[in-house]
Amino acid sequence: MKFITAIDRYILRLVLMPMLGIFVLAASLLVMDKMLRLFDFVATEGGPIGVVFKMLANMLPEYASLAIPLGLMLGILLAFRKLATSSELDVMRAVGLSYTRMLRVPYIITLVLIVANFAIVGYLQPLSRYYYEELNYELKSGALGASIKVGEFTALKDRIALRIDESQDNGQRLMGIFARVANQKGQVMSISAREGRFLALKDQPDTIILRLQQGQIIQDMPGQMPRVLSFTRHDLPIELPAIENFRQRGGQEREYLLPELLKLGWNKSASPEERASSQANFSYRMVEVVMMLLLPLLAVALAIPPKRSTSALGLFVSIVMVVAYHKVNQYANDVASLGKINPILGLWGPFLVFALMILWMYWRIAYVPGGQPLGWLETASDKVLKRVKSLLRRTRRGPILPTPADQT
Repeated sequence: MKFITAIDRYILRLVLMPMLGIFVLAASLLVMDKMLRLFDFVATEGGPIGVVFKMLANMLPEYASLAIPLGLMLGILLAFRKLATSSELDVMRAVGLSYTRMLRVPYIITLVLIVANFAIVGYLQPLSRYYYEELNYELKSGALGASIKVGEFTALKDRIALRIDESQDNGQRLMGIFARVANQKGQVMSISAREGRFLALKDQPDTIILRLQQGQIIQDMPGQMPRVLSFTRHDLPIELPAIENFRQRGGQEREYLLPELLKLGWNKSASPEERASSQANFSYRMVEVVMMLLLPLLAVALAIPPKRSTSALGLFVSIVMVVAYHKVNQYANDVASLGKINPILGLWGPFLVFALMILWMYWRIAYVPGGQPLGWLETASDKVLKRVKSLLRRTRRGPILPTPADQT
């Protein structure tokens, strides 16, 4: 007997396309939301636009850790919902196929995605998070070549104030330049120029030259009359501020790899705060991965609507359950990191409750004749929907006017 039959291949096609589509859609929505904020941040800091896409690329593993479980669950749910609404599921059940047998291919997909998600949250996500923080630091410090903002005064080395009215040719030509240079002896030079450009020095990487053209210099010295000089070309050396190197990886628990979290979390020489935070983050990552084993069961339990019904309530409930569980884990991780609760209790406790709930729901749909885990919710929603439709029909008809017989 073949391990993968024609029915398995059919279920694979039904699961695969919605799963990939939802994964791409969820990741795109998360990226678009972050992209708008990054564009605003980079523009405020005066950095190059290309750094936005580098920062977004480093955020993809974090978004994938949520988009992968969501896409997996909704892909399986939509596949079994299509089988149920088209009565194909009844035929499969009639020939002796159980729900557990039909989940063979979905669980193969699940195991592959569990391995991928484990690699993401355990190894790729910490590294990408560190590189994101490094880009953020370099952008704020000016190491990425953040440009001087047009129309604003920029202080350099606490002794040079520079203002530029206009920038042309992608910053290669600067128009309407004003500079104020002071030294330790109290001498102040006020320089205005029609245009200028920055030039680099090969032998002095920490110093750049601002070559000015067509301008004046007002030299003010203590106890002396100011002197005014006109120039055709003047080179103003500017010392670049020293930029500290970014810290080593591991400044935050999210930047540790899984083996590093294990070593730190159960290291008796580490402080209680570090141990609690490392144990909480380790448990948080593991429950997010292990939870994926339950998603096929949850998807099947919520995919089958009641007979003679096309209600999509299960689709809505599944999204709410997965997102709510993810948020509960995030909150428990934050609280456990502070040492207020035990990480095992705070993170594995909700997982146990979630697992028991899903197993009960799957048992109801798979082994109880006519069982519906959300039957009461379906009934309540139907009553509410009928009541709303009745009110809408009454509103469209207008108020009931009294008849002449009623008036007499």
